[in-house]
Amino acid sequence: MKKPSFHSVCAWTFNAGKGGFTPGNIRPDWQHLTTVEKLTLIHSRIAPRLPEHIILGFEMHYDYEFNEHNASHISDTLLKTGIYLAMSTPGLHPHVGFGGPASLDPKERAFSDRYAKKTLDLTYEVFKKNWHETHTPTLVLWNGSWGYDLGTPLIKQMMHYLKQGIADLVQYEAHLGGELYWGLEPKPNEGHPAMLLPTVASAIAFWYKLASEFGISLEKKGINKEIGHSEMIGLDALVDTVEELDHGMMVHAHLNSQGYNDGILLGGPGKYDIDNGVRVNGFNIALAKIMMNSGYSRWKGHDMQPRPYDNEQQAIDRVVRSILSWEACEEVAETLDLANMENRMVNRDSAGVEDMMMDAVSDAIKRFQLLMKSS
Repeated sequence: MKKPSFHSVCAWTFNAGKGGFTPGNIRPDWQHLTTVEKLTLIHSRIAPRLPEHIILGFEMHYDYEFNEHNASHISDTLLKTGIYLAMSTPGLHPHVGFGGPASLDPKERAFSDRYAKKTLDLTYEVFKKNWHETHTPTLVLWNGSWGYDLGTPLIKQMMHYLKQGIADLVQYEAHLGGELYWGLEPKPNEGHPAMLLPTVASAIAFWYKLASEFGISLEKKGINKEIGHSEMIGLDALVDTVEELDHGMMVHAHLNSQGYNDGILLGGPGKYDIDNGVRVNGFNIALAKIMMNSGYSRWKGHDMQPRPYDNEQQAIDRVVRSILSWEACEEVAETLDLANMENRMVNRDSAGVEDMMMDAVSDAIKRFQLLMKSS
C-alpha cells in the first residue's frame, strides 16, 4: 500500500483563456465557471483518473474565488467531494497596485490589512472543517502587489511597511489559533517591473528579520516553493530548494515550471511566467529526491495554466498529466542509488552519473506513460 501523496489543484487553472495576446474565450464552457463548479469538475473529471493513494486539495484566492457570500457553499462542496482546503491566499493584486501592504499610501495599507484579515477569518471560521487532520492549509502571501517601478530611496520605507504589515497579520492569526502554515512566495516581477522579496534567499532573510525585529515565531513559517519563479529569473531551483529545506522553510510547493528543462517546451530565464505543469525530466527527479530525503510531505500544488490553445478536455488533461508526471518522478527518485552516484562522483566519473540520470529519465517516462494509460 503506497503512502498518501498530497496534491492540490488551483481554482485559477480553470479559465476561459488568457486574453491579451491570445484568445480569452478558447474554452467557452468555462467562461463563467463558479468556484463550486470548479470543485465539481475536479471531483468528477480529474479525481477518478488518479491513483487511490493521491489525496486532493484545493487552492483559492479571497475575494474573487471565495468570499463571504459563497464560502459556505464552497465548504459544503469540499466536504461532499472529499477535497481538502490546501491553501488560501489574499488576492490583493487586482485591487491595489501601489504596493499593497508596502504602499506609501496609508489608505492602501489599511485596505490591504483588512483584506488579508478577512482571508484569515474565513479560512478559520468557515473552512476549518475542510482542513486535513494532518496537513493543515498554508496561507500563501504572493508579492504581486508589493512592487514598484521607480528606483528611489523610498523603497526602504516600503520594506519597513511590509514588515510591519505581515508581522501584524501573523499576530492576528496567532489569536485565531496559530495553526496555519505561512508561505511567502518570491517572484522577481509581475505585475511590476521590480518586486520586494524577489528571490528565495530574500524571503528567507525576511522571516528572520520579522523574528528579530517583531518577535515573530518562525514555527510554520517559510516559503511557497515555486519552481517556475526561480527559473524565470535564471536561478537554480535545485539550490533554492536546498536553501528552503536547509532552513526548514519549505511549507508548501508549487510544482509549475517554465518548461525549458525538458528540451521540448520553450521558456526559461528571461521569459514571463508561463505556468506549465510538471514535466518528466532529470531536474524534477533530482528535485523529488531532495524533497523526499529531507522529509517534505506537505501539499504539492499545481499552480498552472492550460496552454492558450487548449480546449476544456485538453486543459483537464494538463492537470492530470502534471500530477502523474510528479508521481512518476517520485517513483523513480525512490530507486536512485545515491551511494553509487556519490561513489562515482568521488572518483570524478561524472559521465557515469549522467548516465544514471538519463536512465532515470527514461524509466520515469515509461512510468508516466503507464500511469496515463490507466487514468
